[in-house]
Amino acid sequence: MRAQAAEARHRAAVLGSPIAHSLSPVLHRAAYQELGLAEWRYERFEIDEAALPGFVERLGPEWAGLSLTMPLKRAVMPLLDEVSETAASVEAVNTVVRTDDGRLLGDNTDIPGMVAALRERGIEQVESAAILGAGATASSALAALARICTGEVVAYVRSAERAAEMRQWGERLDIEVRTADWADAEQALRAPLVIATTPAGSTDDLSHAVPERPATLFDVLYDPWPTVLAARWSAYGGAVVSGLDLLVHQAVLQVEQMTGQSPAPLDAMRKAGEQALAAR
Repeated sequence: MRAQAAEARHRAAVLGSPIAHSLSPVLHRAAYQELGLAEWRYERFEIDEAALPGFVERLGPEWAGLSLTMPLKRAVMPLLDEVSETAASVEAVNTVVRTDDGRLLGDNTDIPGMVAALRERGIEQVESAAILGAGATASSALAALARICTGEVVAYVRSAERAAEMRQWGERLDIEVRTADWADAEQALRAPLVIATTPAGSTDDLSHAVPERPATLFDVLYDPWPTVLAARWSAYGGAVVSGLDLLVHQAVLQVEQMTGQSPAPLDAMRKAGEQALAAR
């Protein structure tokens, strides 16, 4: 019976609100095609926090897993049977896997996805780093840096409340975090690694301050792309890691967890994402 249950699990989806812009269906479907999983389906559902418990409760045996985006990454946690240490460390689940016996396991693939995206560009370790912003993505960035940064991380934020939150995350993740005012964010651009976690347009005004020999910029945005900052960074010869790189690497891990097949087809998934963005 267990083998039959496993065979029946061939449905997955991304949940969030808003969700129409999500590239997850494109990436996962490309993976299914490459892996020969013709019976697998991947959908998107507009689900807010109020609707989430009912949706999760109705998951049947055909479901293999869920991808979660805002505002559901924290809201889903009480609905799960188990949460990984990685997800618990930042209080955010972006991946739910349904087991053969119906248990729901939560994980966070954003954090190892960031590490993998940087590693792909040859960045295994840095002595220090800077983070622009202090939202949910910034906490995941801190968790990723806790794995590769040997020294101080400076977070540039817009309020004392956000500064306190980032320092608390640093203590929780056991990484040294110093906060600075957003007005001084130009200084961040001289760090060995800069991770921009802010909304579109937020870093445009910093582009004039890109140094002559910039190091590495990880800009978590992917649409529109390139950002003004990323374009200037590239023009000055700096290395740039994009939000699409992050999206693909975290999706690779999701596909592997949900389907049980490894490795997931990174190149095919990235190509599908690039084509989808070019068509927008």
